[in-house]
Amino acid sequence: MVTLALSSPSDSLDLSEGETSGVGYQALAGITGMGLPQLSAQWLEGAGDGASYRGRRVLPRDIDIPLDIVGRDRTHLAELVTRLVRVLADECTLTVTDSSGARWSTPVRWTGGGAIDPGAGQRDTQTVITLRAPSPYFLAEAGQTVTIGGATAAPFLSALAAMPLAASQAIGDVQLTNDGDVAAYPVFQVYGPGDNFKATGPDGQTLHYTGAITATGSITVDMGAGIVRDGSGANVYRYLATGPRFWSVPPGTSTVSVSLLNTTPASRIVVSWRPRKWVVI
Repeated sequence: MVTLALSSPSDSLDLSEGETSGVGYQALAGITGMGLPQLSAQWLEGAGDGASYRGRRVLPRDIDIPLDIVGRDRTHLAELVTRLVRVLADECTLTVTDSSGARWSTPVRWTGGGAIDPGAGQRDTQTVITLRAPSPYFLAEAGQTVTIGGATAAPFLSALAAMPLAASQAIGDVQLTNDGDVAAYPVFQVYGPGDNFKATGPDGQTLHYTGAITATGSITVDMGAGIVRDGSGANVYRYLATGPRFWSVPPGTSTVSVSLLNTTPASRIVVSWRPRKWVVI
């Protein structure tokens, strides 16, 4: 069973509670915009026949949700409608819980709908709310994490143990499994001491951080946002080697490589990623 929830910083509405408790909010059949998003394809038309495909842009997702709102009485119904209005007036997140219990979410904003007939019933009313999701993807709420190095984590050299290395070098291959439908962007957190951190993607793209990381310091490399910050939050992008390549992990299992020089047993690298899906069912 797939369930929906709509939340803002101040409140959260379970859009499936009406079916289980008899009161509250219930999303009805007829929801639109939860399937594959719309595309804008680019074609080049020349003097000859036909056209050449040049690429595509995935458009924002528009979602219509029919709602049945049921209160214990007229006063409770008015309170439920007020809660809905207050959530919609703020920045919202639409969360889908799939049949396996995994939660996927996307930020949304209210763009229309919400008409209500005040005389329709004494304790229930129906409406349709229209939301727009700037991102066409549903992002996994629970991220996946792999830790390499450190006193309590998996050691470096998991796949390259036969390579002769100095004690101050840490190099290894890591397998990342992306359970989503589209590419996921990893985030690397590198804890010192160490320097010259390198992360090489599945297709050989390499990002090289040339700076040093102290024993009490760290850096965070966000491949999706293209941001590199130190432990205090300061921008340290300037320490990237010329022509940095921020890369992603395709669906399925991929092998990436990481390295860090001048390390100690306390040095470690934590890589995390959140799968993304086009459709959640």
